[in-house]
Amino acid sequence: MRTAFPFESGMEKSDLYMEMTSTKGNKTKSLPAVKIGYGVVCTANLLAKTVTSSENAIAPDNFQRAISQKQTATIKFLIAQANLRGSELNNQTVKDFISTLRKIKNDEQSLVLNNVEVSAYASPDGTYGFNEQLANRREQNATQYVKSQLKNNGIETFVDSKYTAEDWEGFQELVSQSNIQDKDLILRVLSMYKDPEQREQEIKNISSVYGELATAVLPELRRARMVVNYEVIGRTDEQIKETYSTTPGLLNVEEMLYYANTLVDDVNEKENVYKKVTQIYPEDYRAYNNLGELAMRKGDYGLAESYLNKALSISNNAAEPNVNLGTIQLINGNYKAANEYIAKGTGANNLNEATGNLYIAQGQYSKACQALKGINNNSALLAQIMSKDYASAATTLAGMKQTDSTTDYLKAILAARQNNTSVLTNSLRDAISKDASWSQRALNDIEFANYEDIVKSVIK
Repeated sequence: MRTAFPFESGMEKSDLYMEMTSTKGNKTKSLPAVKIGYGVVCTANLLAKTVTSSENAIAPDNFQRAISQKQTATIKFLIAQANLRGSELNNQTVKDFISTLRKIKNDEQSLVLNNVEVSAYASPDGTYGFNEQLANRREQNATQYVKSQLKNNGIETFVDSKYTAEDWEGFQELVSQSNIQDKDLILRVLSMYKDPEQREQEIKNISSVYGELATAVLPELRRARMVVNYEVIGRTDEQIKETYSTTPGLLNVEEMLYYANTLVDDVNEKENVYKKVTQIYPEDYRAYNNLGELAMRKGDYGLAESYLNKALSISNNAAEPNVNLGTIQLINGNYKAANEYIAKGTGANNLNEATGNLYIAQGQYSKACQALKGINNNSALLAQIMSKDYASAATTLAGMKQTDSTTDYLKAILAARQNNTSVLTNSLRDAISKDASWSQRALNDIEFANYEDIVKSVIK
């Protein structure tokens, strides 16, 4: 026979009887009740306590000390020519290229030049030998121009130069993006033939489109590309601290979040910084989430929910506030709502922990162990005890850097299941010394049914 009924407080230490009746014809007689169980193992409901010591989801900053940037310029050439025309040297991309070099020279503390690249190309029409020489001359002329600009601005850096004799890759890209008639046929030719001269001949055979290629595509491939690769260097930690103390509004949101997440240790100061972020950058959900996370750490779940719901009002699908609200629902015993929130938590830093806790709530202890693998905390310890993986539980205990009274109580349960009375006694004593409320639970806990004398001696 299999049956189930809801757990209620008080069932921890209780007797379970089966009452039966016998019926014959119209007569019914009650039979003596039979005791079939003593107490309820309710170790799984320690989840509400183990969850509180799990990591919550912190919304990260995207601060980067050095941000890679590039400025690109393009010079086009006439067919079969390699000279740099004045009209091309005065185009906006070249002006921006030179302007960027000057900015780097004038701000060497904030801007760092890595190198300059020069890539020259010839279009894939004509003989390969001629195109190779042509692309080479274009590369030499463009490189010479770049070096002259570097010299004029007093900049020394490495110039990485190269050329491509026939730019079939660029040709294919431009054709793919075009509205040219029979472009699929042209692309098929490129895939069928690898020899450049055969490719060119086959494309010329498509007489209906070759004229359009000659005017719309090929001129775009006769070019040299110049790229300035540099880095924008952000404020140092000390500069961020100083700026925050004087004029926090000068910091961008990533710098402020980085300051709070990384440079501030005091919890109260973190809270003040996050509040300042919400004032200056009210449309960024991350500070609200992290304020909620701090409230969770303090056990103020009402305040935490307020902050987290504010975060979701800004970004409904944000991973971190969803996971944190799911964790609060686990603590409150609302497992359905917890599942709905945690399911939206892809990408959160603690998703595995939250998922493991959810599996414990659902009684799926093996899945919980898998989700919590490599995590040394109370929830992992609880999952391993519930799945009777006592060896892994011992490993988790050995790897825990921070323990509390819940850890000690779980350790006592593990010892009881392994009949280790010495560890049971010491662990139970440690738990009660840190939190006296464990004494009442221990008296009624069926895990210690065979060790009532030890429990009573510890509580005395």
